[in-house]
Amino acid sequence: MLTKVIEQSNIDHFTKWFERADKIVIVSHVSPDGDAIGSSLGLWHFLTSQDKNAYVIVPNAFPDFLKWMPGSKDILLYDHYKEFADQLIAEADVICCLDFNVLNRITNMADSVAASPARKILIDHHLHPGDFCRITISHPQISSTSELIFRLICRMGYFSDISKDAAACIYTGMMTDTGGFSFNSNSPEIYFIISELLSKGIDKDEIYRKVYNTYSECRLRLMGYVLTQMKVYEDHHSALLTLTIEEQNQFKYVKGDSEGFVNIPLSIKNVRFTCFLREDTEKNMIKISLRSVGDFPCNKVAAEYFNGGGHLNASGGEFYGTMEAAIARFEEALKAFEPLLKVKS
Repeated sequence: MLTKVIEQSNIDHFTKWFERADKIVIVSHVSPDGDAIGSSLGLWHFLTSQDKNAYVIVPNAFPDFLKWMPGSKDILLYDHYKEFADQLIAEADVICCLDFNVLNRITNMADSVAASPARKILIDHHLHPGDFCRITISHPQISSTSELIFRLICRMGYFSDISKDAAACIYTGMMTDTGGFSFNSNSPEIYFIISELLSKGIDKDEIYRKVYNTYSECRLRLMGYVLTQMKVYEDHHSALLTLTIEEQNQFKYVKGDSEGFVNIPLSIKNVRFTCFLREDTEKNMIKISLRSVGDFPCNKVAAEYFNGGGHLNASGGEFYGTMEAAIARFEEALKAFEPLLKVKS
């Protein structure tokens, strides 16, 4: 059995919307990851099974290793089909905002979503949710938005209507947002949910292979190169990885090729905190990924130094400037957080 994390009033409120709605639009954050796509498609499969006209719209492209997911071909990319997407958003009865906490996380879609007369619901697990939806389901202690989608559907009384395809998407979101259940995943209820998803006939081993073991040769060579450039700060029990645009071009980089790189240095003895800095041409900035082990709060580093946030052991942010300046900023953070980086005996 699962604890009732989501307030009953929110369940009842959304159920009324769901029963009356015909057109439902699902939106998620820029550069969508496994949880964004998994939660969106998991909800989409459920809604379409209930004869709703449902659409998933995301700001831009998502990684190739997620394109096997059932329904991924039906996802609308806002930067490719803006006019059509704006029409769907404007005509929606309900807009479901998944896996982001503030409107600027959906970049160019924000104005359209804000202006739409549709009823709006936020379903997310990040800190500090904005006040832009009539229903807010925000639970930072939950491992992933995909887990919240599973809980929502079940609390509405529709577990039996979760299809194998929906289950595969929800599982993928849970798996990717916990690094293959290696962080933010100590709750026994996560594994109860996994057992319920397995009962739908999904093959979790095959899902893992499709996500983590179907990369290109160039990606493997890129990983090797990035690791040779790694800098380890022994006194701060930390490590830094960087990747410039020039280096990405050298290895024929495609979206998603650097997924998981930030986790690798945590396998070094006594390293408790890692940072990955990657230049992003789409947004003309440096993307920050942070990971930690134990009780070191990398989300505080993200918030205080990189205009970001996230979870205790997994977070991210952005930096507008040169790679050299971003590295200097990271090293400044190391000095400030040095007392918390001491390895406990």
